[in-house]
Amino acid sequence: MSRIDELIQELCPDGVEFKMLGEVLRIRNGKDHKVLGDGDIPVYGSGGILRYVDTAAAEGPSVLIPRKGSLGNIFYVEGPFWVVDTIFRTEIDSAQVEPKFLYHQLLTMKLGGMNQAGGVPSQTQTVLNSLRIPVPPLEVQREIVRILAYFTQLEAELEARRRQYEHYRDKLLTFKELES
Repeated sequence: MSRIDELIQELCPDGVEFKMLGEVLRIRNGKDHKVLGDGDIPVYGSGGILRYVDTAAAEGPSVLIPRKGSLGNIFYVEGPFWVVDTIFRTEIDSAQVEPKFLYHQLLTMKLGGMNQAGGVPSQTQTVLNSLRIPVPPLEVQREIVRILAYFTQLEAELEARRRQYEHYRDKLLTFKELES
């Protein structure tokens, strides 16, 4: 039995509670960034970081959920940040849910396939707020986040080793032509 199974059996023997997303967080709209000066605070849109500015709209941790465009691009941010109108920011009730747990949970929900419009893919707060997510006890959430962080670290190490292997392979198999 895994540590997570043990915790679930101990802390929620009747099963994991499910809640609507709107019960564990508040969704906030983004704003225009063009009037802001350059700085070191990232500005997020649905495609990722657009630029860096001198003013923050919010402080993380927060999960950013695209509103228009690339609906599957979900971001986890810590520290100060700004969001434009193509992406929602969240204010997470950390007494109910660990922000990183929420991030991983939303990644598994395939939000990119939940388009609410024709043409440019779009998402609404109403639909997002009504999504049901599992909310195990915080101790279980923390253990899940710990395990996922470990696997993320292993993946990064494997990727670094793969690049190192390719570098040395290419170096070893590259020959200069002999001059005659």
